[in-house]
Amino acid sequence: MLQAVLTGLSVGAIYGLVAMAFAVVFYVNRVINFATGQLLMLSVMIIAGLGQSGVTTWLTIPLGIIASTVGAVLIYYVAVRPVLAFNRFSFAWLVSTLGVAIILESAAALIWGTSSLGFPRLLNGDEVSIFGASLSWQRILAIIVALALTAAVELFRARTLSGKIAMAISEDPDTSSAMGVNVTAYAVGAFALGGLLAGVAGVLVGPISFANPYLGDTYGIYGFVALMVGGIERPAASMGGGFILGILITIASTYINALASDWFPFVVVIAVLLIAPNGIFRTGSTLRKLFSARRPTAALAGQGR
Repeated sequence: MLQAVLTGLSVGAIYGLVAMAFAVVFYVNRVINFATGQLLMLSVMIIAGLGQSGVTTWLTIPLGIIASTVGAVLIYYVAVRPVLAFNRFSFAWLVSTLGVAIILESAAALIWGTSSLGFPRLLNGDEVSIFGASLSWQRILAIIVALALTAAVELFRARTLSGKIAMAISEDPDTSSAMGVNVTAYAVGAFALGGLLAGVAGVLVGPISFANPYLGDTYGIYGFVALMVGGIERPAASMGGGFILGILITIASTYINALASDWFPFVVVIAVLLIAPNGIFRTGSTLRKLFSARRPTAALAGQGR
């Protein structure tokens, strides 16, 4: 059981980073970027592709993260801002970001092919013994990085002036804009941070998974499930949801069957929505927040400074 829990924590760290990427975008914009999983994939494929071309790993890693970050900003300008400018109360962003996800996936398959590529090893393959269980250094790194990024985002959100301004924008962007806040800059910043988190998740998952154009589907779905499990408006809650989901999936795969990872996440999210629709760590319905009629995105429609 301890082995399943430790492995689940390492997998859940990846789910949590993707969930947190969803959360930070929603936190400011009240928009879900459904291409987040494909941003993770983009980071993985660039690192693997350049690595096969002979580029050193420690150069490909920042390039992969930069690509996912820039990609997220482009998604904001191409797929989110225009549709909200047309009707800021619509959910057209849902369709447009899903469309971008399909385009990125298809483009990656065209560039790198549909076969899996090798991903460069970041750490040695030695495993650490923990009370009779074992965990590789790569998996330990995933947990450490996930916790460190969660703490950094939470500290920024709660302890810095910019973080508090972002909280104000999420509540009332019109008033924030009228008071001279550059709401659009915060919207762009939230997308950029979401892309960065997805890129880092790609760096951590590549060595323990595979580099494939369709990788983003799996981690995008599991990241969204983790978001629903933990709660949607607080980054630490979404990371907690990732850890819980990772542990439950690993236990199910170990004690039910290996195919449980395909369907068990949906059992988890249905149970959470029935028992705690606010998410385990939040108050107020997650679904209601996600599909609320109040859209604090006036600045995205060009009304902000």
